[in-house]
Amino acid sequence: MTTNNKGSRRTGVRRDETISGWLFTAPTIILLAVFLAVPVLMALWVSFSDWGGRGNPFSGDVNFVGLKNYQALLTDGGLAEQDFGTALRNNAWYAVLVVPLQTAVALFLAVLVNRAVLRGRGIFRTAFYFPSVTSSVAMTVLWLFLFSASGTVNKVLSWLGINGPNWFNDSSGVIHNLLASFGLTRGPTVLTGSEFLGVTWWDWLSGPSVAMTALILMAIFTTSGTFMLLFIAALQNLGGDVTEAAIMDGANGWQRFWRITLPQLRPTLFTVLTLGLIGCWQVFDQVYAGTGGAPGKTTLTPAYLSYNSAFVNQQWGQGAAMAFILFVIIVFFTLLQRWVLRERGVSRRHRRLYGQPTPAARNGLPTQKEIREVQK
Repeated sequence: MTTNNKGSRRTGVRRDETISGWLFTAPTIILLAVFLAVPVLMALWVSFSDWGGRGNPFSGDVNFVGLKNYQALLTDGGLAEQDFGTALRNNAWYAVLVVPLQTAVALFLAVLVNRAVLRGRGIFRTAFYFPSVTSSVAMTVLWLFLFSASGTVNKVLSWLGINGPNWFNDSSGVIHNLLASFGLTRGPTVLTGSEFLGVTWWDWLSGPSVAMTALILMAIFTTSGTFMLLFIAALQNLGGDVTEAAIMDGANGWQRFWRITLPQLRPTLFTVLTLGLIGCWQVFDQVYAGTGGAPGKTTLTPAYLSYNSAFVNQQWGQGAAMAFILFVIIVFFTLLQRWVLRERGVSRRHRRLYGQPTPAARNGLPTQKEIREVQK
């Protein structure tokens, strides 16, 4: 009887804790539902409808068109597919270059300012982080001045004997320019004769345009400071006993960083790569304030194209469809990064090398070698 009373009291306490938890989280849940979940569901409906941006999207005048908006972007072969393919090509090169470079720069700066022998570390941290807290529109305007035809960057290049390009008016791809310097101005038929999303494979492999390269440099300059702080926090939480043991074993600085420090930064590395990837695929304000997709649509991105289709051309269904395709792309690459950076178990060969018992040995089971000896 006493046991039943204790169990009833524990159940009552858990029930009260559950109710209290829901009451405390209810305001946040309501805000997320009203300002996030409901608009997302409305946009999902718009992507399957012919809503023109006027009136209620759920009124009887709005028709369900199924996958028509998605087909216009992916399979119809029209201008919408070509523009979307061009935007994906541009953004893919942007992400491929920005994500690893900004991560490497951030990690380098974090290791640099985390050294105890460096004097004035706070000043360096503030200086490296300052571009991250500056308005992206202001940074874009500054970049337009720096990379203009007669700007500071070309002036510095002229001192080195280099004739700088007209950055934000040059639509040529950097890889095509590199190949042209070796006399290769046209690709093979297998690349120029086939296409994906309205863009030939030769153009997919053109690399970022010269104009997009300037935006890539700006992204690395403005975001590395934020990720530097994440790496600094992770470095300061690492234990020094393993590093001291490695020093006593004769490991040099590079070996300690590559074999000891970097593996311990795996969670932070995953966070930085994921945030960098999401930010790269959502780049909008730099294009909106700087280039508007010019020159020749080589700085066009899916986020800007989605805005342009919906708010400028009043093609709200296609704009919403682009947003959800972009969402799928971001989720896919996030899961891919999670799989690549997952924790891996120690292989059988390394367990034997380090003298660790195999799972069979830990469970008291005979190993394959012992079974073969018995069979002989």
